[in-house]
Amino acid sequence: MNILHLETSSKNCSVTIGTEGEINSYCEEVSQDFKHSENLHLFIEWALEGAELTLSDIHAVAVGKGPGSYTGLRIGLAAAKGFCFGNDIPLISVNSLYILASPYFNAEYDFIIPVMDARRMEVYTSVFDKKGKPLVETHAHVLHEKSFEDLNNKKILFVGDAVEKTEIFLKEISFDLENASFIHAYPQSKNMVNLSYKKFQEGIFEDVAYFDPFYLKDWK
Repeated sequence: MNILHLETSSKNCSVTIGTEGEINSYCEEVSQDFKHSENLHLFIEWALEGAELTLSDIHAVAVGKGPGSYTGLRIGLAAAKGFCFGNDIPLISVNSLYILASPYFNAEYDFIIPVMDARRMEVYTSVFDKKGKPLVETHAHVLHEKSFEDLNNKKILFVGDAVEKTEIFLKEISFDLENASFIHAYPQSKNMVNLSYKKFQEGIFEDVAYFDPFYLKDWK
């Protein structure tokens, strides 16, 4: 069973082929000027070649649903829907903040906090415990003097493309950073493989016709 994974919510255009819940092949590139519209279909072609598969061998498409870049999300979902309609296969979605946080579940941290840039002093964020349970739902958050205060003095990992401004701001408000770590990262499609496989087995699919990206904010 093969699933095509697309993650385009950030500057990273990322494509992975998963086979039976394991990474088969993947291709990705971080582009500062968002070349997703140029690169996505090329990367899909390369990933399929690397897996020695064709689109007719794909049983589902999984897409990073956001939050994140409006343009990136629209490009990724448009491609995913096109493949699903054209091949009569199901669509699976995965929260992009979960994709960011998931590599660090069951590690040494008490909490994992993904932070994606939403411009100015705003971030898209949520909070997961060490086992991956969401404690705070995904939301757009303006950094302020009480940001994450309930987690002060805990062993925390902040991960995402907004870690730099988050760290600078927390220093300014005297947040205890001794137990905090910061990793600059983008969502990667290869970190969707295990969860999308489970969703496929459980039949958790989106309505291809009506599913929209998880923008969080009005994109118009």
